[in-house]
Amino acid sequence: MNIKQASITGGQIPTGQVRVSGAKNSATKLLAASLICDKEVILNNFPTELVDANYKFEYIQDIGGILQIDRDKDQVCIDSSKLSSENLTHFNYAFRTTYLLVPGLIKKDGKAKIPYPGGCKIGQRGYDLHMMVWEKLGASVKEYEDHIEVISENGFVGTEINFPISTIGGTESALICGAIAKGKTTIRNAYISPEVEDLIIFLRASGVNIKVVGNSFIEIEGQEYIQGSIYSIMPDRIEALTWIVYGILSKGDITILDVPFNTMDIPLKHLEEAGIDFYHNSKNIRISNDCLVNGIIQPFELATGTHPGIISDMQPFYTLLGLHADGFSRIFDYRYPERIKYCEELSKFYAGRLIFESGKITTEGNNNLVPSAAEVTSTDLRGSMALVIAALIGDGVSIINNVDMALRGYNNLQKKLSELGVEIEISDQK
Repeated sequence: MNIKQASITGGQIPTGQVRVSGAKNSATKLLAASLICDKEVILNNFPTELVDANYKFEYIQDIGGILQIDRDKDQVCIDSSKLSSENLTHFNYAFRTTYLLVPGLIKKDGKAKIPYPGGCKIGQRGYDLHMMVWEKLGASVKEYEDHIEVISENGFVGTEINFPISTIGGTESALICGAIAKGKTTIRNAYISPEVEDLIIFLRASGVNIKVVGNSFIEIEGQEYIQGSIYSIMPDRIEALTWIVYGILSKGDITILDVPFNTMDIPLKHLEEAGIDFYHNSKNIRISNDCLVNGIIQPFELATGTHPGIISDMQPFYTLLGLHADGFSRIFDYRYPERIKYCEELSKFYAGRLIFESGKITTEGNNNLVPSAAEVTSTDLRGSMALVIAALIGDGVSIINNVDMALRGYNNLQKKLSELGVEIEISDQK
């Protein structure tokens, strides 16, 4: 896939409705979890245009999975009855959660050959926790130059898994593996985010017995037979926040449909405390100029952390808000203190107004500030979307290199903007 570049003319005012898609961080995990089922699975509200999802579609089809993808209905049907990674001719698949594909292959074939996540080797993404899960459950693991091989011909055997750190990816991996393991598997120091809750609900709907105590202990009774199911993926809380922030900063008038309020209490509370008063019912939010109580965004101070608080993926959007608030704002990120690379690129739109160091971002905001046109390069998914928003509300024409980063996490981004009356050009990067 060629690297993409976006050309964006600033100052376009969005009006209309935009619907939040199924959560990226749930959809791709449920797609992998569906591979352990013995019957067909139908996933509704699936963000079928996500770059990450399409890489995973390719891999699943290459190992014998049969997919029916309806991009108009946002629906994916999965038949995983004949999985095998034995005949793979390459391992060049550019998606991160490759480790979640192991349990489906172990159940159907006793062996899994998977690429390293996103092409990265162990150590860069904490892959050792997933290896620990497989080995604890009785598998042998071998590392090769371009892939990892996991073998457990008689299947996984239930055990106790005690993570040394709280981990979403590790929790998801242990959940899906534990669902097919013989006997009982317990997970300690689990991280139960809304997307992990979505995975648990899906597994329960497929016939797996799962007990959750508090927010860090999970007990799973493995099942030999796991039925298929029809399941609707939760809306994406990070996408919802993205549209809310864009609506505020663009001075547009947009209605955001399918907002998952039950997963966003604290992020929305921080917006209210910054002087933003939005109209909403049980599913939708309307953002307009009337949302600013005093006509300005109030400066604020916040720290990211674990759910139900403001998670690190949301950090760039509060940074944008701070840049347009009436004074100095501070954002602290103790969980991922090095998540500041995008700030260097964002500074090209906001010269002299962004100070950042490990774990701390300070913004010197101005309510009347208009970002300057700039050419920037994406560094990460959410940071890339922050650059897109800065360009959309900026002055003149801006270029976002490697805008693929944003397309990884925002389903039908170009189409949704167009439906709001905002046009961006996306082409192959020269």
